[in-house]
Amino acid sequence: MAKILLVDDAAFMRMMIKDTLQKNGYNDLYEAVDGVDAVEKYAQERPDLTIMDITMPNMTGIEALKTIKTSDPDAVVVMCSAMGQEAMVIEAIKLGAKDFIVKPFKAERIVKMLSLLNIQP
Repeated sequence: MAKILLVDDAAFMRMMIKDTLQKNGYNDLYEAVDGVDAVEKYAQERPDLTIMDITMPNMTGIEALKTIKTSDPDAVVVMCSAMGQEAMVIEAIKLGAKDFIVKPFKAERIVKMLSLLNIQP
């Protein structure tokens, strides 16, 4: 069963992604509220996939991505970002993010990303 870590400072965004994942059979889900929390939860849980917002307090998604990829070069991280943050998305891809999802997103985009990355429930 795939372990998925959802990282976003907005509770409603985590809830929306969680709802989409659960409707598609993914139930081993963990949540983090910012980059610092993400790094700690990643170390504890070693998820198969991390879906992470870029803009967060305390530690950005970019900084958390760098930290996670340093400790685990094989980490599968997908970034979430609002429109207009192309430079940060490009930086995230260069740092090893596997994909990015533009907010607001449709549920089908999450499902497609899971399929492309071959993440099974």
